[in-house]
Amino acid sequence: MSVGNDRAMDESAIRELVESWARAVRAKDLDGILAHHSADILMFDVPPPLALKGIDAYRKSWDQFFVWSEEPVVFDIDDMNITAGSDVAFVAALMRCAGTEKSGERIRLEFRLTVGLRKLDGQWTIVHEHHSIPAA
Repeated sequence: MSVGNDRAMDESAIRELVESWARAVRAKDLDGILAHHSADILMFDVPPPLALKGIDAYRKSWDQFFVWSEEPVVFDIDDMNITAGSDVAFVAALMRCAGTEKSGERIRLEFRLTVGLRKLDGQWTIVHEHHSIPAA
């Protein structure tokens, strides 16, 4: 198999991994959300705390999101770009979600997602996740 075919297969596998993660978020499926994340994941998020370390902290962060999010859960990928090497890759995506603020105001939020992955034991694994919103 050529390097180009390997790269295309890796990019396809990564695209499916991110899309399945987003589907799991919409379904509130915590096992699916965590399925491809490393035990020592590092996440930079929009709401505090700004940095979360480890799968347990990452798992707990979803409680806050699901309390905020509306039903049905909006968590959509608008654009995704993947760059993959032989054992390291990153994803840059534009996404949107929606929820209710403490004031009761319902908002739609466009955000940026950057995901860092490593190929571990032949499987792509998310080792870093970064969510950000544009400065007002």
